[in-house]
Amino acid sequence: MASTTTKLILLAGLAATAACAPKRPKVLPPSADQAPITAPATGPDTTGGVIPGSPQDFQRSVMSDTIHFALDQYDIDPTSRQILDTQAVWLTKWPDRRITIEGHADERGTREYNLALGDRRANAAKNYLAAKGINPARITTISYGKERPIALGSDEASWAQNRRAVTVVLQ
Repeated sequence: MASTTTKLILLAGLAATAACAPKRPKVLPPSADQAPITAPATGPDTTGGVIPGSPQDFQRSVMSDTIHFALDQYDIDPTSRQILDTQAVWLTKWPDRRITIEGHADERGTREYNLALGDRRANAAKNYLAAKGINPARITTISYGKERPIALGSDEASWAQNRRAVTVVLQ
């Protein structure tokens, strides 16, 4: 019986000691190779729930993610320059962000011709941004030719919408 009583006393002592032990913090401090995590600022949320530097922030901050081209052209017109200038400002603010520029064409012409034209359009936008100081290593290009139309009609209005280059911010 003494051994059972002794066991109960020891168990009670262990339980009491465990209850007094310091608890593990809910948020661990950063390791030496991580930047410290700062608490969010108090006050009104002025970002609208959008994370700064995110693809949504890009969409909100620039005039447009899309520039358009004339028939069989890949020249950057004045309107497209204004759009790309706002993109360059955002990319300068977020130098760690990478983008892909997608080149597109309308449905007229052969698949090969439109892939080449989409490539020239994407590269024209890339070269413009590079001339504005954006590191070209941050920019990849891809041509979809006529394979991904945004407008499905077979009229000038639809074709004009499909002749484009779209900037996509990578996650």
